[in-house]
Amino acid sequence: MLGPYRQVLALPGALAFSATGLLARLPGGMVSISIVLMLAALTGSYGLAGSVSATFVVAQAVCAPQLARLVDRHGQARVMVPSVTVSALGLAGLTAAAVAGAPSWTLFAAAVLAGATIGSMGALVRARWSRAVHNPGQLHRAFSLESAFDEGTFVLGPVIATALATSVAPWAGLALALVLVAGGGYAFLAQRSTEPPTAVLTGRSGRGSVMRSSAMVGLVVVFVFAGGIFGATDVAVVAFTAEAGRPGAAGLLLAIFAGGSMIAGLLYGAKVWTGPAWRRFLLGVVVLAVGSSLFLLVNSLGVMAVVMFVTGFAISPTIINGNSIIQQVVAKERLTEGLTLLSTGINLGVSLGASVGGTMIDRAGSFGGFGTVTVCGLLAVVAALLTAPVLRRRATEVPHLP
Repeated sequence: MLGPYRQVLALPGALAFSATGLLARLPGGMVSISIVLMLAALTGSYGLAGSVSATFVVAQAVCAPQLARLVDRHGQARVMVPSVTVSALGLAGLTAAAVAGAPSWTLFAAAVLAGATIGSMGALVRARWSRAVHNPGQLHRAFSLESAFDEGTFVLGPVIATALATSVAPWAGLALALVLVAGGGYAFLAQRSTEPPTAVLTGRSGRGSVMRSSAMVGLVVVFVFAGGIFGATDVAVVAFTAEAGRPGAAGLLLAIFAGGSMIAGLLYGAKVWTGPAWRRFLLGVVVLAVGSSLFLLVNSLGVMAVVMFVTGFAISPTIINGNSIIQQVVAKERLTEGLTLLSTGINLGVSLGASVGGTMIDRAGSFGGFGTVTVCGLLAVVAALLTAPVLRRRATEVPHLP
């Protein structure tokens, strides 16, 4: 299984930018939960903690596509070195304000600053892969590897953040996250030889947003609803384990969910698939929706762990195919923007899913939360079915990816 990944990592510069890119985006699985743990411990208010964390996520979701557009026009290092610096300063300011007991508005201001400038390192890494590989099969493996790394950050990140916040200091998890944002980001951006050419240099900068494409709009909508599945699942699992008298098991269940996705990503990428990516993308969305709807039927922690692990197998392949389809529907010089918008869709969906799921949990317990998961899954399937004809037409215009 690892042989195909060794081949792509042996490409010039690939191991270096992939490894530092992994380090730079590890904070993606740490920042939100670190903010919650820190502020809940220092202020005693979970409401404030959740609001500040949500502010960070929303600021990132809104501003990351704008940063990506600048990256496509002017280059990764030129745009993201100062941006990463500002983001790290924002996280430092948030930590200092929390420890000093500063007014609440300073926490929100720092969260906005940090989130608005952190960007999407996963999109930057994938853009480099698109230049480094020699054929579609290698790109498929590279995207699969990066999806597995993404899931790995959501397995390790919360565990590391929780351990630091509970055993070292409430602010320790966020402190490590800001070190990784700066250190990992600078190490990644320092590798100029693998940086993609800018749209300005190619003379094909284009105007407007890639969201003018109906295929792109459809993909983003699907990913918003998929993100809703993830966000609602997070809060529903917390409620489910609390109702079972085992609140500490929530982290383990969510790690199992992400772990299943990580394994699936590696297995999926090791095989070269035939047939159009849009068809496998549609199948993945359906399987994810069906699997997540089974959460409603589970009444024990052990069965929940099994169902989450199996359902997790649909996550990475779906995301991999979505990212691959971007190669077909977005011009090469706008690739970073397109890839970032998919991540943005997921992040927005996570925020909405967590918010709506939390409201439903207040009304009907964990069953209400898992009901939200099921509705998000159904809406994702509907959106994917409506988008499939557009994706099929685009697949006939250019050679599809394996």
